[in-house]
Amino acid sequence: MPLVEISIVAGRPPSMVRDLIHQVHAAVRDSLGAPDGAIRVLVREIPPEHWAAGDITKAEQAEQEAAHER
Repeated sequence: MPLVEISIVAGRPPSMVRDLIHQVHAAVRDSLGAPDGAIRVLVREIPPEHWAAGDITKAEQAEQEAAHER
């Protein structure tokens, strides 16, 4: 039973997340030959305040980018 876990920053439209699930499911099915009912796709949406790279959260990065655009 293939299990794919994906972590993304929260904030995308539900339709985009649903399309991601669909595309990943199809890729697993097509590449491994796994039956549809055996494939699991788990999407975790992490709040931007809880996702950081280089000691800067995605929320802080968005604030900085918005300030530069002004």
